[in-house]
Amino acid sequence: MSDTPDSAVRMYTEQHRTAFLDDLAEWLRIPSVSAQPEHDGDVRRSAEWLTHKLAETGFPVTEIWETPGAPAVFAEWPSDDPDAPVVLVYGHHDVQPAAREDGWHTEPFEPVIRDGRLYGRGAADDKGQVFFHTLGVRAHLAATGRTTPAVHLKLLVEGEEESGSPHFRALAEERADRLAADVVIVSDTGMWDENTPTVCTGMRGLAECEIELYGPGQDIHSGSFGGAVPNPATALARLVAALHDPQGRVAVPGFYDGVAELTDTERALFAELPFDEATWLRTAASQATAGEAGYSTLERVWARPTAEVNGIGGGYQGAGSKTVIPSSALVKLSFRLVAGQDPDRIQQMVVKWAEEQIPAGVRHRITFAPATRPCLTPLDHPALQAVTRAMGRAFGKKILFTREGGSGPAADLQDVLGAPVLFLGISVPSDGWHGPDEKVEIDLLLKGVETAAHLWGELAAAPR
Repeated sequence: MSDTPDSAVRMYTEQHRTAFLDDLAEWLRIPSVSAQPEHDGDVRRSAEWLTHKLAETGFPVTEIWETPGAPAVFAEWPSDDPDAPVVLVYGHHDVQPAAREDGWHTEPFEPVIRDGRLYGRGAADDKGQVFFHTLGVRAHLAATGRTTPAVHLKLLVEGEEESGSPHFRALAEERADRLAADVVIVSDTGMWDENTPTVCTGMRGLAECEIELYGPGQDIHSGSFGGAVPNPATALARLVAALHDPQGRVAVPGFYDGVAELTDTERALFAELPFDEATWLRTAASQATAGEAGYSTLERVWARPTAEVNGIGGGYQGAGSKTVIPSSALVKLSFRLVAGQDPDRIQQMVVKWAEEQIPAGVRHRITFAPATRPCLTPLDHPALQAVTRAMGRAFGKKILFTREGGSGPAADLQDVLGAPVLFLGISVPSDGWHGPDEKVEIDLLLKGVETAAHLWGELAAAPR
């Protein structure tokens, strides 16, 4: 256990609350929308602002790292202890597009505080969660009397996450020596809800493909040729129908090879969460749940691999009828992957399976997008336990565990650096990421500050 007095951390955080929120609001006023070229200058201005603020915080090294797209920010604060673990914090400083006419009650880039909440684009995703580390490290130093952090602290804050991180993997590989770490902390995530503090232990990976089938050289008359030549739309329908078995399992041979199965402990911890399926269905705008037999809804979206049809088309789509055999058809598929699955092997399996479904006389093209690897940290990992203890000290509650059903660049850091990825976030579902009136709960934001203040001592004391 760290010797950081919890009351001293809380007192320091409260004393600097106003200045911290003022600084964050200043950053939120910069419309760093990476997806819109007209905001390229704002994204750079955001990186420059953060670099200056990190230097002001005390980081002796602050740098802007150029990419073929938007700039990233790197900062480093070595510990006086030569044996201190090296910790890399990841986040992003770009934000989603936002305009008042999207449904905002106030200007999205003019942050306001209302009812204990800070409203503004980026308040939760991800500027607020990046910025709590600045006050957190200062609270850590003030409460312990240290002049440097208890860990060798590094920050990497990218500028293209909201645009799919197209240059992030290459940046991580190019700068792997500077980014080398024993532990990666990702602060671009959230908790279960306002009253249930949780730590995310992993994210699924992603493989996406498009399958195009080609039959006749052009659309042809179904009366003259139907029943006598292969129909690519029919072939595609059969391929899609063969994707799952009656139990909802992906029918691609070998798809589940190596999958990390849920332990009884993990299933029990998931069951402790206050999950209401009816409420979840309303959020999903769905009438029923579905999926792999033998697993709960949370287990399906967090810990099981999936295959989904994202789009399908072929032949005549207009009003009325047009009796043709179409010349082509296509389907877009995505595969969410879990720990133990390798995207490259999954691609090979999918290609082999798909080619076996395609009849003679139908040509095909299968194209895969760049894949994202899954990441998972075991519940008994010492670094994960350190995060859990730090958050427990800040919240004064038992910390539960979740996973993320989606995918993100965190897995690239795990893959390139060979370090476990841990998630520290305080955002909640009501924060409205990517939507109008994005906000962050100020009390939870300050709990993030306290958690970060406790975390460095906890990680320094944890077994390697």
